[in-house]
Amino acid sequence: MAKLKNIIKQLSSDDYQSIYDQLMDSNAEKSAYLLKYMREKQLSDTKIMEALDVNTNAYYTLRSRLNQKIEEYLLQQMENPRTDLLKKVANISDIVFTKKRAIAIATLKKLEKELLDYDLSNELTIVYKTLKKLHINTADHFTYSQLYNRHVAYMLAVDKAEDLLAEYFKKYGEYFLSGNDIDKMRLDILKKEMNNVADLYQSHRLYVYQSCMNIFHRLFVDPSESEAHDAEPIEDVIANVQRIFDQYYLDAIYYNLKLVFEFLKLEYYNYYKVYRKAEKFFEDVNEHAATLLSNYSLYTFPAQFLFTKVDRHVRTETETELYEENKDIFEDYENDINDVPKYITYISYRAVSCFYADKYDESARWLNNMLNELSLKKYPIAQLEIKLLLSLQYCLMNDFDLFNQVSNSIQRQIRIMGKDVCEHVVLFVKILKTASSETKKNKEAKIRSLMEKMEKAQEGVSHFSPILHLKMDERFLNRLV
Repeated sequence: MAKLKNIIKQLSSDDYQSIYDQLMDSNAEKSAYLLKYMREKQLSDTKIMEALDVNTNAYYTLRSRLNQKIEEYLLQQMENPRTDLLKKVANISDIVFTKKRAIAIATLKKLEKELLDYDLSNELTIVYKTLKKLHINTADHFTYSQLYNRHVAYMLAVDKAEDLLAEYFKKYGEYFLSGNDIDKMRLDILKKEMNNVADLYQSHRLYVYQSCMNIFHRLFVDPSESEAHDAEPIEDVIANVQRIFDQYYLDAIYYNLKLVFEFLKLEYYNYYKVYRKAEKFFEDVNEHAATLLSNYSLYTFPAQFLFTKVDRHVRTETETELYEENKDIFEDYENDINDVPKYITYISYRAVSCFYADKYDESARWLNNMLNELSLKKYPIAQLEIKLLLSLQYCLMNDFDLFNQVSNSIQRQIRIMGKDVCEHVVLFVKILKTASSETKKNKEAKIRSLMEKMEKAQEGVSHFSPILHLKMDERFLNRLV
């Protein structure tokens, strides 16, 4: 029910009206009314069944048919010249059996040119395989055999690049939570492997995939790479990718990857503190934040945007608006518990948003629910950081029993890991301990001094740390005191 409701809510007004009209025109009034109830009214299953006057079995059948109708409609909307090409490829066997040889070859040659324009390697192998067979008695058989072999190899290279991209961002999530040098080394190896694959062919598709990885790597993993004398400037890479998108504007993958590069442009200008330019891209990415998080983990690390968003609001002194804004942006977002780095980052972001809205109990609830749902033994540093954020909420709520319980757990973990590994955590615990102490003498001065030390200690932190995004200003100090 929830999934179908989410799909219906995400339909554009035009798509919704078109589906509704089609259902009414085809005498499927009950399906049309079901669509309307799910879109416009907040009714339970029971209330909808009463309104439609159907029993449980009929209701579930009706819901299934509506889901099928929506899928069929959305599939029809994908029709474009590229889809038409794929249909032609699917009909190659019919062409071979029903057309004269000369016409079949001419048709396949035209199809070859169109497929080359769109860089559709999988489909090209089918065309070359067929042309090879049709020329079995001529000298061109060898030529098409070579083209077939080359495009099979190229198709495998594209598949390899897509796999490397997905694996890279999965590994980046682990590195983000751990800050481990071994995880960083794995990312370096994956990047080198991607560059080796992309260098095998002059391919705009491989260049785009390579750019997704390389730009992100230079911004978040190894910024020193941008200083290499042979490194292509990031702005030039972005411009080249944009030219590819403009040229192949009907390519479905490129159309969707535009959002990834809007995100990368935002992060690029943020990195160099060119905030005026970054602002141009923030609104677009922010509007599609739920989609970015849900659908783009194979092409980037979208959870990074959440902390970028917090930092931007802190910089513009609008951090108190985050809480209300989340209600609209993430209304239908479904967090994926299997994608642990993204899951943890999203929950932490919601908790930080609650903190800025002075809703400490709700912030603690987000964090506690996550700690109960997930085992974070694999990510001890992330677990430590989450408990640190949770202890802050208990401190501000004056719930000193729970605060002492969590802070004692943090200190046990610090003793196991070593103070040198988490200096900023040690200082933050001291800040909270001082704030919760009954001794009032010089409390403000002590906390201020610890906050200054904390600011220096945070400079070397590159792993997941929600407290890095807390605004430790006079208001923060006053709340603690």
